[in-house]
Amino acid sequence: MKKKVGIIIGGKSVEHEVSIVTGLQVLDNIDKNKYDPKIIYIDKDSKWYLGKSLHDITNFKNKSFDDKYEVLLGFENNKLILYPHPKNKQGLFSKKKQITEEIDIVFPAVHGTNAEDGSLQGMFEMNNVTYAFGNVLASSVGMDKIIMKKIFENETFPIVDYIWFYRSKWEKDKDSIIMQAESIGYPLIVKPANLGSSVGISKSNTREELITSIEIAISYGNKIIIEKCISNVREINCAVLGSEDNVIASLCEEPLGWEDFLTYEDKYVNKTKGKNSEKRKIPADISKEKTEEIQNIAMNVFKSIDCSGAARIDFLFDGNNIYVNEINTIPGSIAFYLWEPTGIPFMKLITRIIEIAENEQEKKLKNIVSYDIDLLSKMAQGGKKM
Repeated sequence: MKKKVGIIIGGKSVEHEVSIVTGLQVLDNIDKNKYDPKIIYIDKDSKWYLGKSLHDITNFKNKSFDDKYEVLLGFENNKLILYPHPKNKQGLFSKKKQITEEIDIVFPAVHGTNAEDGSLQGMFEMNNVTYAFGNVLASSVGMDKIIMKKIFENETFPIVDYIWFYRSKWEKDKDSIIMQAESIGYPLIVKPANLGSSVGISKSNTREELITSIEIAISYGNKIIIEKCISNVREINCAVLGSEDNVIASLCEEPLGWEDFLTYEDKYVNKTKGKNSEKRKIPADISKEKTEEIQNIAMNVFKSIDCSGAARIDFLFDGNNIYVNEINTIPGSIAFYLWEPTGIPFMKLITRIIEIAENEQEKKLKNIVSYDIDLLSKMAQGGKKM
């Protein structure tokens, strides 16, 4: 019997739409001889839905779904159970049947906060449901650029100079933050610490621009990071596949047509339009030695946060120096384009990610998760030992 794979898309995130694209790409390319895929859609109000109409991107464009129905979540026998919500209206002779789905394996195709950051993974972890990509720790670390950089520093990976602060500190003491940032030296890149897809990111060349950039960033997040902007920089990306010490690195790519960072439009809009559709060079035009150096760092970055499945690590390269920028624990489009030239087509990549998830689940189920001792009978009222 085919295992049911729930491909989760959407979510309460600024990367909601990007996630829909990723998830439907996975749906189109998953091996349907092995798996029975179901799209599970989380809307921006955190409501969960099923329905065949969710399998067609045209319906998302038109915002029209003829059979979408809300579901409630349950867990049983290490499966995710999706029950039709009692409030749903369904006539006795309705052709649009609302059924209960039992999901064997969850394939998150979600990006950003409340989804990629470990929130979703924690729910499945607590209920022994098999899910793809990084665990709770890897997901949360990979989403928080500040915690991520602290780990990278500890591992002595090369990173650019940076400072960080909370929104509350900016509201109380703008001058000290500006002084700290300016000690790094302009130009500077200002980012929300917990978002992706270049949302809320901007470059500053002057104090006035810095203040504006911070005001933009704090509207998206509570923690802000300011980094040194490297002159004449190139972005080089490399994906990693596997778990623990059994990992491999993909080819390297270089996104084209950018200066300091890729905008949201560069990543997801412009690359689909007209003659400028090719927005990346694969393999990247760098030496064999630099390619191997980046691949080795990428694999070590992947392992440093205990990641599994697939991820993409983004680097900055100024022609001589390599800097780790960030890791994406659920990369857009699953970074399939970095694997296809190596002989791993999208379908095979998805299968491999699912197989890794199943292996990780087997490891977890071997762990002792309870310690049986008659402790409560030895405790008196109020918690004192008898």
